[in-house]
Amino acid sequence: MQYRAVLFDLDGTLLDTLEDLADSTNAALAALGFPPRPVEEYRVLVGDGIRNLALRALPQGHKDAETVDRCVRMTRSEYGRRWDAKTRPYPGVPELLDGLARRGVHMGILSNKPDAATREVVAKLLFEWTFDVVRGAQEGVPLKPDPAAALDVAAALSTEPRHFLYLGDTNTDMQTARTAGMRAVGALWGFRTAEELRAAGAQDLIGRPQDLLPLLG
Repeated sequence: MQYRAVLFDLDGTLLDTLEDLADSTNAALAALGFPPRPVEEYRVLVGDGIRNLALRALPQGHKDAETVDRCVRMTRSEYGRRWDAKTRPYPGVPELLDGLARRGVHMGILSNKPDAATREVVAKLLFEWTFDVVRGAQEGVPLKPDPAAALDVAAALSTEPRHFLYLGDTNTDMQTARTAGMRAVGALWGFRTAEELRAAGAQDLIGRPQDLLPLLG
């Protein structure tokens, strides 16, 4: 087997979190006196951590540090209350994870969502499967697309990066995979377009989660 491990992004790859993220951010915007954004807009707003989400969601002219900080706090609070209201695994994800488990492939998750939230989400919605490493954003560790966290995962699994498939749905994920030396696989069911994924260095694009299995080699 050419590839011995799979590193997954979480939001937009394993789990459809878009509506809960949108609802939480829109609630924060409303509390600050700003209009909500359509759910579909959040496909391009999410993916690079909660502070970047707040920066992108706030209206022009209201992106000062104090307002951003308030939006971050409110969004985090709202998301803490409602993160599992609508979030579910994408169709085909259970079959993919079952297939990888049967093959004995190492599985890890790397998200720009805060670490505690990442672990909580995985524990509640993906508890049927064993992941060797689950990591979210941690203090002192740069967010994706910096490859540091992905390389830490590879080291923790004693597996060279070249033996990893990295499955994600954004340009951030493709850049992370390429700079870490992993094979970049774009998930077309996620938040971003095929064009964005190709431009960011995707080496494969797949339309269904199960389509990852033949790429193992």
